[in-house]
Amino acid sequence: MNAGKSTSLLQASYNYQERGMETLVLTPAIDTRSSTGHVSSRIGITTPATIFNNTDNLFHLVRDIAATANIHCLLIDEAQFLEKAQVIQLTDVTDELNIPVLCYGLRTDFRGELFPGSKQLLAWADDLTELKTICHCGRKANMVLRLDSAGNVIKQGAQIKIGGDDQYVSVCRQHFKSGMASRRNDELMLEGFDD
Repeated sequence: MNAGKSTSLLQASYNYQERGMETLVLTPAIDTRSSTGHVSSRIGITTPATIFNNTDNLFHLVRDIAATANIHCLLIDEAQFLEKAQVIQLTDVTDELNIPVLCYGLRTDFRGELFPGSKQLLAWADDLTELKTICHCGRKANMVLRLDSAGNVIKQGAQIKIGGDDQYVSVCRQHFKSGMASRRNDELMLEGFDD
C-alpha cells in the first residue's frame, strides 16, 4: 500500500506509448475503488483499462485482443487478485505470444498472509521488484494493517475487502506485530536539534 504501484504501472505504459508501442492494461473487476475500466493513481494520473473477472482466461483475452491490435506490453493492476490459473495463463502470454507481462500488486494481506495471486507470482515470475514505502516510524513498510471506521486495528475478517487509505495503513513488521497504525508523539525524536 502507498508504494506507488499504480503510478509505476502508468509510467511503464507511458514509456511504451512514448516510443510508439501499444500497451494493454488489465484491472480486476473486484477493484471498485475508482471509476470502472480505469487504473488511477493517488497523484491523479489515469488510463483506460480492460476489466477482467476471476473466471476469465487471460491468455485467451490477450490473444483475442492481440489478433486485431499490436500489443507490445501487458500491464496488470492489483495482481494480488489474480487466480492461480490466471498467473499460469500470463506466463503463456509471455512464452507463446512474446508479449512481456508486468504485474503490480500487494504481496500480503492485513493478516500477513500471501494473497493467492501473489503467491503464484512469487513462484512463477521471471523477475521481482519490490516498490518500497515507509512506516510512520521511518522504517521500510512491508506489511498492511486494516482499520475499522474508528481507526482501530482489525486482526480478523475476510482476506479481501476493497478499501483505500481510510481502511488500510502501511507499516513495518514491528508495528504490524504490535498493531500500531500511527506514530506516537514521542516516537520520532530528531537528534542534533536544540529547543
